[in-house]
Amino acid sequence: MKNLFLLPILLLALWSCNPSQAQSQEWIQLFNGQNLDGWTIKMTKHPLGENYNNTFRVENGMMVIRYDQYEKFDGEFGHIFYKNPYSHYKLRVEYRVVGEQVSGGAGWAIRNNGVMFHAQSPETMLLNQEFPVSIEAQLLGGLGDGERSTGNLCTPGTNVVIEDELITRHCTNSSSDTYNGEQWVMFELVVYGDSIIHHLVNGDTVLTYSKPQVGGGSIPEGYPFPEGTNIPSGYIALQAESHPFDFRKVELLDLSLGMK
Repeated sequence: MKNLFLLPILLLALWSCNPSQAQSQEWIQLFNGQNLDGWTIKMTKHPLGENYNNTFRVENGMMVIRYDQYEKFDGEFGHIFYKNPYSHYKLRVEYRVVGEQVSGGAGWAIRNNGVMFHAQSPETMLLNQEFPVSIEAQLLGGLGDGERSTGNLCTPGTNVVIEDELITRHCTNSSSDTYNGEQWVMFELVVYGDSIIHHLVNGDTVLTYSKPQVGGGSIPEGYPFPEGTNIPSGYIALQAESHPFDFRKVELLDLSLGMK
């Protein structure tokens, strides 16, 4: 019986003696709650770094997407990229949908945002390019009538494999619940390079797929990698597609730090 009580203490001591494993348990706050340091903005039809109409900003300790300085949305799709690329990690985002869509936004973009990952760098995007080549974890708010899942998969310039089948359709729904109103939702990604990827919503796994690769009909002109090229890593970005959103947490656990 005494040995059973000593076992957890021994395991804890062994873990603490492994610096790489201890380091891998430290969450990195990608958003510091104060400003947009470490992030780069790229908006369609605008040069790198231009925050058109102050779309991305920090308010009340949150990173927010706002359209109060727009007269009308005219295809200014925006992405804000974190400075470092990653390959093996857990990403945790807490978000909520707020307010009303700006005039001119598409019907599909109502209460719609996304986390782009394994993305090309913002510096390589073309001036008029709408979306980076990436995998998108789509974040959707309910419309108040019927079901509308969140944590879905969309694939701008990419394909994935689900249950040994190459998936070439643009979007695949998750099995999540519908989240109406302005409630906070926790979305998580578990990413193992170009192997397995999991989507979780409020702690439940809602979608799993593998083998992210270049493909589909949204590859921009001059993109240097041919269709079928595996995508083992890339940048992380949040979207702006015409509906206001709040993000109060964006944090990452780098799983590669504990790998040999």
